Amino acid sequence: MTDIPGPLDGYRIIDVTSMVAGPLATMLLGDQGADVIKVESPQGDLVRRFGVKRKGLPAPFVASNRNKRSVVIDLKKPRGVELMKQLVASADVFVQNFRPGTVDRMGIGEEALRAVRPDLIYVSISGFGETGPYAEQRVYDPVIQALSGLASIQADWKTGRPQMVRTIIPDKVTGLTAAQAITAALLARERTGQGQHVRLSMLDAVVSFLWPEGLARLVYSNAEPGTYRPPSRDLVFATKDGYMTAGANSDAEWQGLCRALEKPEWLEDERFANTGLRALNMAARLELTAAVLETRSTAEWLERLRAEQVPCAPILEREELLSDPQILANQIIVESDHPHAGPMREARAAAHLDGSPASLRRPAPMLGEQTDEVLAELGVSGDAIVHLRTEGVVQ
Repeated sequence: MTDIPGPLDGYRIIDVTSMVAGPLATMLLGDQGADVIKVESPQGDLVRRFGVKRKGLPAPFVASNRNKRSVVIDLKKPRGVELMKQLVASADVFVQNFRPGTVDRMGIGEEALRAVRPDLIYVSISGFGETGPYAEQRVYDPVIQALSGLASIQADWKTGRPQMVRTIIPDKVTGLTAAQAITAALLARERTGQGQHVRLSMLDAVVSFLWPEGLARLVYSNAEPGTYRPPSRDLVFATKDGYMTAGANSDAEWQGLCRALEKPEWLEDERFANTGLRALNMAARLELTAAVLETRSTAEWLERLRAEQVPCAPILEREELLSDPQILANQIIVESDHPHAGPMREARAAAHLDGSPASLRRPAPMLGEQTDEVLAELGVSGDAIVHLRTEGVVQ
């Protein structure tokens, strides 16, 4: 917690997104000081129904919705759309992730909202994009993993069978990309006075994310096509008491690994004479390394390898993160008390800004927790709020 304003202090974000990508993007902006108003339907964000709950708050929702105020407005009612326009008139950014065309039918498309806030940054996050043969299809994270090549990149090294990454990479990459694009659009508006429409699809975000390495074989257009073959094994090595990883790319690192593993003969092996040959003979190199590493404990190997400046780490179980000395030194995981759910842990904002630091100002809200507060800021009277609630417009 800090009293120093964040870099986005004074900006207001209207967030009508659900699930993960949009909420993560707006949470990052909230961490950096923006006033994020999460407008939910009476049913609430779908993520409110998932995962381990405490006092009605699921952990996945809490983890991507801090530093926001929740307002419930029924946008199926004309008065609800009017209230949304009142909110947008006071805002800098509007973020939505409905399927293409939905917002126009609802009356909250770009044209309708720019009429009340001409310099608005209007953000549309979609699965596939707004045009093309897949634009109208429903999409979740595994669909993007499949279509982007990510599942193929993760193929099983024995069978070649594609595999999904067991965490929602596309959703989170899209959220990070959206947050960066929004801040860029705000910077452009500071310089030009003009708002703009930021369009972003999950598919585009993940292909761009994979391109520098996972899809680098596609860089040269005249390259010979070929079937992807995953490495013969990954960089997970069993030890006498657990698992670890270690890698040696440079000549110096390879020499250090050979010394740490007490295998000087590998330095004379022509298959491993340089970086290119070691990559070509990866299968043999990793099999030899694995056979040696399983003979001692993880701690013993880490001491030896670190002494030789070889990149390495233990493979931690999730709970072990909480006691790892480097994670503790970084203070990335912070503890707090949620006013409804009680003691909890959060990962703080990863980036440090020493002049305008990010902060955890508000815990994730209960559904509609700040409806009255936000409407009062818009000048809606107490009697009018009661009437709106009676009519089912707000909750």
